Amino acid sequence: MVKETTYYDVLGVKPNASAEELKKAYRKLALKYHPDKNPNEGEKFKQISQAYEVLSDPKKRELYDKGGEQAIKEGGSGGGFGSPMDIFDMFFGGGGRMQRERRGKNVVHQLSVSLEDMYNGAMRKLALQKNIICDKCEGRGGKKGAVECCPNCRGTGMQIRIHQIGPGMVQQIQSVCIECQGHGERISPKDRCKSCNGRKIVREKKILEVHIDKGMKDGQKITFHGEGDQEPGLEPGDIIIVLDQKDHSVFTRRDEDLLLSMDIQLVEALCGFQKPITTLDNRTIIITSHPGQVVEHGAIKCVLNEGMPIYRRPYEKGRLIIEFRVIFQRVASSPQIRWSLLEKLLPTRQEIEETEEMETGGISGLRSISKAKTPLLMEKCMKMMSISLEVVFSARHHKWASE
Repeated sequence: MVKETTYYDVLGVKPNASAEELKKAYRKLALKYHPDKNPNEGEKFKQISQAYEVLSDPKKRELYDKGGEQAIKEGGSGGGFGSPMDIFDMFFGGGGRMQRERRGKNVVHQLSVSLEDMYNGAMRKLALQKNIICDKCEGRGGKKGAVECCPNCRGTGMQIRIHQIGPGMVQQIQSVCIECQGHGERISPKDRCKSCNGRKIVREKKILEVHIDKGMKDGQKITFHGEGDQEPGLEPGDIIIVLDQKDHSVFTRRDEDLLLSMDIQLVEALCGFQKPITTLDNRTIIITSHPGQVVEHGAIKCVLNEGMPIYRRPYEKGRLIIEFRVIFQRVASSPQIRWSLLEKLLPTRQEIEETEEMETGGISGLRSISKAKTPLLMEKCMKMMSISLEVVFSARHHKWASE
């Protein structure tokens, strides 16, 4: 049992969530609440990043499970938290803070794809908005020579205010310059570029062709290098596409394997069957069980080379794993004469010789069945025996017909 579940609740996962489930939860929430998309959700983004930072580290997670958030804050595993943006960039391959200072912002976009697309491969066109350097002013923001040093911050981009909080005591507060918005320079309104209004960048619509290769996985990233946001004096960032696999109505994916649940009737479980399966590339394969090959409820059958293609080795595939579920149908009671016949066909049941020490109707150590439950239990037993009898008669009928 974990001491508290706050971090798990923030990510929307259970305390026993796997590392892969944590990654998927963080990916979706981080993209949803990123400050670029939701400027008013900065605190939420910070909580998501802190929760993932702790739970993605096995040592920190163990410490948190035992002692809660207080144990993390006390520094038992290094203490403190990293920058939410650094965690985001490291997760999506954007580097850390120093790299962001040399490059423009990356644009991260989540793309929903079907299991069929990941099986067969596909090409999707994606329209995005990104920042590019204004070509009218060539990124200057105005006429040549119009840019001047901000007199408010003297080109630092920051302004410092000093408050006296008591006799002989002052407080120094540093904040972004409100005159130049932290750029350290300003342009007179009359000299600003008419296209970008002095911002040096403009928004542009970009159409990307996203090629989804066979065997790609949920959460896999496709990177378009140098296609991200541009800023004057910085190397352009990247556009990163994160694949988000949709749930499928028939198949469940587990790495390179495909999982499928197949319902069969009791007569099919005992006497054999042929079941068609439509694959993700619209082929039909037949699953066969011959008479005498009894298929138990929960039995597993593996079909080799019918799973997902292996990424970058598309001619190799994983397994199709089928779990059988035997369906017991409700049928009417059979004539009494059939029960005796069924008893002759089935293995001999165990008989117990009664002695004087035995008490009829109750067995020590076992819970007795109430009268209210007895009819229901008998009904279930009768159903199973009746179904078995029908199967036996069906099998005998086929045998007599063939003779």
